[in-house]
Amino acid sequence: MQPMTATSVHSKSRTSRSALTVALLLGALTFPLSQAGAVSNAVKVACLSDYLANCSSHQVGSPQLRKCMRAAGPRLSKRCINALVTAGEVSKTEVARRSASLR
Repeated sequence: MQPMTATSVHSKSRTSRSALTVALLLGALTFPLSQAGAVSNAVKVACLSDYLANCSSHQVGSPQLRKCMRAAGPRLSKRCINALVTAGEVSKTEVARRSASLR
């Protein structure tokens, strides 16, 4: 076994903190929601980075989050949009209409 250097300890600590942060965020996103119904796990996973970048000040599943995500629509990742379409949160027609209006 190799001895631990200050650099390897710092790197290991940073990796552990990053993993813990992601675990806590995912855990927070999976609490049962009483308002507006639950959000599917597929949407939570696919849209996590979009949520953090655009709408993290809103509770998951809340009407405010849905409004924020709709406003952020043009900035959402394809992965997130596809998950939202699959979950029935938005229609393919609406995505196409909004896409066309941006051109």
